Amino acid sequence: MINEIKKDAQTRMSKSVEALRHDLTKVRTGRASTALVDHLKVNYYGSDMPLTQVASVAVTDARSLTITPWEKQMVAAVEKAILASDLGLTPNTAGTVIRINLPALTEERRKELSKHVHAEGEEAKIAIRNVRRDGNQQVKELLKDKQITEDEASRSEDDIQKLTDKAIKDVDEVVKAKEQELMAV
Repeated sequence: MINEIKKDAQTRMSKSVEALRHDLTKVRTGRASTALVDHLKVNYYGSDMPLTQVASVAVTDARSLTITPWEKQMVAAVEKAILASDLGLTPNTAGTVIRINLPALTEERRKELSKHVHAEGEEAKIAIRNVRRDGNQQVKELLKDKQITEDEASRSEDDIQKLTDKAIKDVDEVVKAKEQELMAV
């Protein structure tokens, strides 16, 4: 019973860290990455489709992306999706190929993105602490129902705290790595 609670807590905490890693791939650094446009949805014959399902996305060099839609009539829809996104990028179209040039980040924009990365990290830490709270609550309920002893409950709460500390350390490492990536010129 206690092992299930710990395993569940560990799984949920690691998912929080992975979700943070995934979210931070969308944050634009100085280099071009296909992850910047992965989340874009394109109107494809009346339904919204992920960009990666209607076009191929490639990194041509450190500061530009090339998007090649599978169908010629999709060029305008892809362009529209990029312009409507929150990326602040302007697509350049040459026939059926769309190029996106990424401007160099200003120092002010880097600091702004760094604050955003820290905020994402704090949200992940909050999620991890909520998992800890849930696990401790389940242990207390077992103690209240006299299914475990107080020693087992205390040991379990210590173990859950160790899992929490490890997960928060992982979050700090992910945030620090992304911040270094952002600040690299």
